[in-house]
Amino acid sequence: QLQLVESGGGLVQPGGSLRLSCAASGFTLEYYAIGWFRQAPGKEREGVSCINNSDNSTLYADSVKGRFTISRDNAKNTVYLQMNSLKPDDTAVYYCAATRRLGYGSGWALFLMEFVYDNWGQGTQVTVSS
Repeated sequence: QLQLVESGGGLVQPGGSLRLSCAASGFTLEYYAIGWFRQAPGKEREGVSCINNSDNSTLYADSVKGRFTISRDNAKNTVYLQMNSLKPDDTAVYYCAATRRLGYGSGWALFLMEFVYDNWGQGTQVTVSS
């Protein structure tokens, strides 16, 4: 059974940092493109970042570019989202998602969209507040 489990969320002050983890069980994460999404109260879920399954290319939403970094540790079967300089607007439930679709070329830009992904975690709450 394919399962994704997010962890690392919590309460942090503005300007602080958190590192989210997305651990996989039942499948080998390095063969999957992984996306991080978030959903704030009253808003639609949005793509934050993704890492592909060919050359580990990454994409970021403009709102997090320069502050968030996605990476993977294949030995731990885990993908991380390092979040620095956090703002109150970053408050949301964060989800990771996986797909076997290959992300490359002009189609790679679509990998910040929900429909690309087949497997989702349950989410972890991130709250940025003083």
